[in-house]
Amino acid sequence: MTRIGNTPLTNFTLTDLGWSPHFAAQCDDDDLCHAARVTSIARDRVFVLTTDGPLTVLAPSDAQTSHFAVGDWVILTTDHVSIERRLTPHTNLERRAAGTGVETQLIAANVDTLAIVSSCNADFNEARLERYLALALTSGCLPLVVLTKSDLCDDPRDYVRRAERLSPLVTALALNATAADEAELLAPWCKDGQTIALLGSSGVGKSTLSNALTASQIETQAIREDDAKGRHTTTVRELFRTRFGGWLIDTPGMRALRLADASEGIEAVFGDIEDLARNCRFSNCAHETEPDCAVLNAVERGELTPDRLDRWRKLLREDAHNSATLHEAHRNDRNFGKMVRSAMKDKHGRRR
Repeated sequence: MTRIGNTPLTNFTLTDLGWSPHFAAQCDDDDLCHAARVTSIARDRVFVLTTDGPLTVLAPSDAQTSHFAVGDWVILTTDHVSIERRLTPHTNLERRAAGTGVETQLIAANVDTLAIVSSCNADFNEARLERYLALALTSGCLPLVVLTKSDLCDDPRDYVRRAERLSPLVTALALNATAADEAELLAPWCKDGQTIALLGSSGVGKSTLSNALTASQIETQAIREDDAKGRHTTTVRELFRTRFGGWLIDTPGMRALRLADASEGIEAVFGDIEDLARNCRFSNCAHETEPDCAVLNAVERGELTPDRLDRWRKLLREDAHNSATLHEAHRNDRNFGKMVRSAMKDKHGRRR
């Protein structure tokens, strides 16, 4: 029997697969027979799951597999050989691609809850958590901070409190991913067709947690004891069926998460600073040296830490730079396309 991970693929309904009125509104009755959900992506093909079982299909002739994400809903051609179109997702996780490229990279689609996985050790990092939270809130996902290795520290509740202090929108919980019954703490976020995605750095226990949630057997690796860092275990993104009736997207550990067009998420994560800024004397206050700056006054009173203010400034600068770079690249692409079309038109005109 075909499986995803170690989960047998029985006959699912569209609702079982995560279908919702959001997708139905983009389709007519005939499309329902050709709807499929993307479970993984290779260089030249896409693996999908339909109500009749799994299929391997091709991307449209005018698109690349990079135009799709694990978790996507697509409509297949009538012969179910290739993808006809991608349905607009209700959430879309993406980042500016790693390296020097200026393109965006799709991480996952149609994620209901983004589980930001860290651990109760040296991996715990407020700045990194704030970055992931901004991504979740920009994408429209419910953010959930999952702190693993709770059995290896004296007071896991201290880590939970530190995570929840980052934003009132955050729910955090600590668990021991190696204990089978602990995975049940995540059941409310991955049952009844809901989709949860695991995101975090290498070595925090994502694969162990994925195994517990799905009854799969993904290889795990030990972390380095000196800095609590680990090596990549998961190397591709893949959609798994959870033991609770929902879906899980496991992702490779991220060395860098570069935000772009994430201003709304940053504002939501740093809502305390945004509220203070509205009370500054000047509407264009830079919160550096201006008189009657409510943000700087809060720092002086001890109500806001300088570190949190610096992290807010850093994310805003980075987002503004990356967003401007991406928009400029898109403009250049459009201008280049217009130039090519104009040149081709002139060429055809000269031949007549």
